[in-house]
Amino acid sequence: MKKPGFTILFLLLMILQVLLMQFFTFSRFVMVSFLPVMILCIPIEKGTIFSMIVAFVTGLAVDFLGDGMLGLTSISLVPVALCRLGIIRLVFGQEVLVRRENVSRRKQGIPKMLLASLLSCSIFILVYVLADAAGTRPFWLNAVKILCSILVSTIVSFFVADLLTSEEKWR
Repeated sequence: MKKPGFTILFLLLMILQVLLMQFFTFSRFVMVSFLPVMILCIPIEKGTIFSMIVAFVTGLAVDFLGDGMLGLTSISLVPVALCRLGIIRLVFGQEVLVRRENVSRRKQGIPKMLLASLLSCSIFILVYVLADAAGTRPFWLNAVKILCSILVSTIVSFFVADLLTSEEKWR
Protein backbone atom coordinates (compact mmCIF):
# COMPACT_ATOMS: atom_id res chain seq x y z
CA MET A 1 0.00 0.00 0.00
CA LYS A 2 1.36 3.40 -0.90
CA LYS A 3 1.71 5.58 2.18
CA PRO A 4 0.77 8.96 0.59
CA GLY A 5 -2.58 7.55 -0.57
CA PHE A 6 -3.31 6.20 2.89
CA THR A 7 -2.31 9.50 4.52
CA ILE A 8 -4.50 11.55 2.19
CA LEU A 9 -7.47 9.25 2.74
CA PHE A 10 -6.83 9.35 6.50
CA LEU A 11 -6.94 13.17 6.45
CA LEU A 12 -10.08 13.21 4.30
CA LEU A 13 -11.81 10.79 6.66
CA MET A 14 -10.74 12.93 9.61
CA ILE A 15 -12.38 15.96 7.96
CA LEU A 16 -15.48 13.85 7.29
CA GLN A 17 -15.57 12.91 10.99
CA VAL A 18 -15.37 16.60 11.93
CA LEU A 19 -18.25 17.41 9.59
CA LEU A 20 -20.25 14.50 10.96
CA MET A 21 -19.76 15.68 14.55
CA GLN A 22 -20.41 19.31 13.67
CA PHE A 23 -23.48 19.11 11.47
CA PHE A 24 -25.13 15.71 11.92
CA THR A 25 -26.18 15.08 15.48
CA PHE A 26 -28.61 12.20 15.07
CA SER A 27 -29.71 11.77 18.64
CA ARG A 28 -28.72 12.46 22.18
CA PHE A 29 -28.18 8.72 22.55
CA VAL A 30 -26.04 8.07 19.46
CA MET A 31 -22.53 9.26 18.77
CA VAL A 32 -21.07 8.10 15.45
CA SER A 33 -17.30 7.86 15.31
CA PHE A 34 -15.05 5.94 12.97
CA LEU A 35 -11.83 7.40 14.35
CA PRO A 36 -10.95 4.25 16.36
CA VAL A 37 -10.89 2.04 13.29
CA MET A 38 -8.81 4.63 11.46
CA ILE A 39 -6.21 4.25 14.20
CA LEU A 40 -6.56 0.47 14.05
CA CYS A 41 -5.84 0.51 10.28
CA ILE A 42 -2.54 2.36 10.57
CA PRO A 43 0.06 0.12 8.88
CA ILE A 44 1.56 -2.53 11.15
CA GLU A 45 5.15 -1.39 10.61
CA LYS A 46 4.31 1.80 12.50
CA GLY A 47 4.76 1.16 16.18
CA THR A 48 2.61 1.89 19.18
CA ILE A 49 4.27 5.22 19.95
CA PHE A 50 3.66 6.46 16.40
CA SER A 51 0.01 5.40 16.51
CA MET A 52 -0.44 7.08 19.92
CA ILE A 53 1.00 10.33 18.56
CA VAL A 54 -1.26 10.12 15.50
CA ALA A 55 -4.25 9.41 17.76
CA PHE A 56 -3.45 12.38 20.00
CA VAL A 57 -2.98 14.81 17.10
CA THR A 58 -6.05 13.48 15.30
CA GLY A 59 -8.14 13.83 18.45
CA LEU A 60 -6.98 17.39 19.06
CA ALA A 61 -7.65 18.32 15.43
CA VAL A 62 -11.15 16.84 15.53
CA ASP A 63 -11.96 18.61 18.79
CA PHE A 64 -10.49 21.90 17.61
CA LEU A 65 -12.28 21.86 14.27
CA GLY A 66 -15.46 20.23 15.54
CA ASP A 67 -17.77 21.02 18.41
CA GLY A 68 -16.09 18.82 20.99
CA MET A 69 -14.41 19.82 24.20
CA LEU A 70 -10.70 20.19 23.47
CA GLY A 71 -8.86 17.02 24.48
CA LEU A 72 -11.88 14.76 24.95
CA THR A 73 -11.41 12.89 21.69
CA SER A 74 -7.66 12.64 22.31
CA ILE A 75 -8.12 11.17 25.76
CA SER A 76 -10.45 8.57 24.24
CA LEU A 77 -8.44 7.81 21.10
CA VAL A 78 -5.02 7.30 22.72
CA PRO A 79 -6.13 4.14 24.61
CA VAL A 80 -7.29 2.69 21.28
CA ALA A 81 -3.82 3.34 19.86
CA LEU A 82 -2.26 1.80 22.96
CA CYS A 83 -4.39 -1.35 22.57
CA ARG A 84 -4.09 -1.47 18.76
CA LEU A 85 -1.45 -4.21 18.51
CA GLY A 86 -3.18 -6.16 21.28
CA ILE A 87 -6.48 -6.06 19.40
CA ILE A 88 -4.74 -7.14 16.21
CA ARG A 89 -2.97 -9.98 18.05
CA LEU A 90 -6.19 -11.07 19.77
CA VAL A 91 -8.46 -10.96 16.71
CA PHE A 92 -6.19 -11.67 13.75
CA GLY A 93 -3.48 -13.73 15.41
CA GLN A 94 0.24 -13.40 16.05
CA GLU A 95 1.22 -14.28 12.48
CA VAL A 96 -0.16 -10.97 11.17
CA LEU A 97 2.29 -9.13 13.42
CA VAL A 98 5.17 -11.47 12.61
CA ARG A 99 4.65 -11.11 8.87
CA ARG A 100 4.05 -7.37 9.24
CA GLU A 101 1.06 -7.55 6.92
CA ASN A 102 -1.67 -4.97 7.24
CA VAL A 103 -5.14 -5.98 8.33
CA SER A 104 -7.92 -6.03 5.76
CA ARG A 105 -11.32 -7.56 5.24
CA ARG A 106 -10.10 -9.46 2.19
CA LYS A 107 -7.26 -11.19 4.05
CA GLN A 108 -8.83 -11.80 7.45
CA GLY A 109 -12.56 -11.95 6.65
CA ILE A 110 -15.69 -10.08 7.62
CA PRO A 111 -16.25 -11.58 11.12
CA LYS A 112 -12.73 -10.77 12.29
CA MET A 113 -12.86 -7.25 10.87
CA LEU A 114 -16.22 -6.65 12.56
CA LEU A 115 -14.83 -7.93 15.87
CA ALA A 116 -11.77 -5.68 15.61
CA SER A 117 -14.02 -2.70 14.80
CA LEU A 118 -16.26 -3.59 17.74
CA LEU A 119 -13.35 -3.77 20.18
CA SER A 120 -11.74 -0.51 19.05
CA CYS A 121 -15.07 1.36 19.03
CA SER A 122 -15.96 -0.05 22.45
CA ILE A 123 -12.76 1.23 24.02
CA PHE A 124 -13.14 4.66 22.42
CA ILE A 125 -16.83 5.18 23.20
CA LEU A 126 -16.59 3.85 26.75
CA VAL A 127 -13.80 6.28 27.62
CA TYR A 128 -15.41 9.14 25.66
CA VAL A 129 -18.87 8.87 27.25
CA LEU A 130 -17.56 8.36 30.78
CA ALA A 131 -15.09 11.24 30.48
CA ASP A 132 -17.75 13.48 28.92
CA ALA A 133 -20.31 12.66 31.61
CA ALA A 134 -17.82 13.04 34.47
CA GLY A 135 -20.36 11.63 36.93
CA THR A 136 -23.05 14.18 36.09
CA ARG A 137 -25.38 11.98 34.00
CA PRO A 138 -27.37 9.06 35.35
CA PHE A 139 -26.08 5.54 34.77
CA TRP A 140 -28.95 4.47 32.50
CA LEU A 141 -28.39 7.42 30.16
CA ASN A 142 -24.68 6.63 29.88
CA ALA A 143 -25.39 2.91 29.37
CA VAL A 144 -27.90 3.55 26.58
CA LYS A 145 -25.59 6.04 24.89
CA ILE A 146 -22.63 3.64 25.10
CA LEU A 147 -24.57 0.67 23.71
CA CYS A 148 -26.29 2.57 20.88
CA SER A 149 -23.08 4.37 19.92
CA ILE A 150 -21.05 1.17 19.88
CA LEU A 151 -23.61 -0.52 17.64
CA VAL A 152 -23.84 2.30 15.10
CA SER A 153 -20.13 3.18 15.15
CA THR A 154 -19.08 -0.46 14.65
CA ILE A 155 -21.22 -0.77 11.53
CA VAL A 156 -19.95 2.53 10.08
CA SER A 157 -16.37 1.69 11.09
CA PHE A 158 -16.48 -1.62 9.24
CA PHE A 159 -17.05 0.19 5.95
CA VAL A 160 -14.41 2.82 6.74
CA ALA A 161 -11.90 0.05 7.52
CA ASP A 162 -12.75 -1.61 4.22
CA LEU A 163 -12.10 1.68 2.45
CA LEU A 164 -8.80 2.27 4.27
CA THR A 165 -7.43 -1.25 3.83
CA SER A 166 -8.25 -1.99 0.19
CA GLU A 167 -4.85 -2.45 -1.42
CA GLU A 168 -6.27 -2.39 -4.94
CA LYS A 169 -7.23 1.26 -4.53
CA TRP A 170 -3.61 2.27 -3.85
CA ARG A 171 -1.88 0.48 -6.75
